Amino acid sequence: MTQKIVLASNNQGKLKEFYQMLAPLGLEVHSQSEFSVPDAPEPYFTFVENALMKARHAARLTGLPALADDSGICVNALGGAPGVYSARFAGEPKSDANNNRKLIHELRGYADKSAYYYCVLVFVRSEHDPQPVIADGKWVGQIVEEASGEGGFGYDPHFFLPEFGKTVAQLTAAEKNGISHRAQALSALVQKLG
Repeated sequence: MTQKIVLASNNQGKLKEFYQMLAPLGLEVHSQSEFSVPDAPEPYFTFVENALMKARHAARLTGLPALADDSGICVNALGGAPGVYSARFAGEPKSDANNNRKLIHELRGYADKSAYYYCVLVFVRSEHDPQPVIADGKWVGQIVEEASGEGGFGYDPHFFLPEFGKTVAQLTAAEKNGISHRAQALSALVQKLG
């Protein structure tokens, strides 16, 4: 028996990834756009609070259990910035190119280029679920000034993985989806739900 859940996102790539990993648990994932759910506000300074807000918002408007994620890149020399502001680091409108340009500019003069992608997943059974299931994942690397690779999105061309000797944008989609911060969080969530 399958249970329908709503993903608090309109991202088709995320939908496919979550669908594949949660189907064996009997969970059938549907995008919030199928229910005309608008994006929730993300007013908080932490990933977990924003993800919880998005999950409760989707659950309230659909009456279904909901799954939400919040993720971004955190740079140690910048005190964890851009963090929850990763998508809009350089302001509106959202622009990967402008965000990367700003990040490289802000890091000039710092010897420490270490950074990590971070993802939090929150699953709620209902809007007022007192025990949301929370899982997270962290993917460590470093920021490089020169962009490399055609794959991925966001900061991927500048996020270098020393163990692979390449940026995330140089990985195949399958490689990235097997080891990313989101993959780690999703694997942890599956264990908690299973």
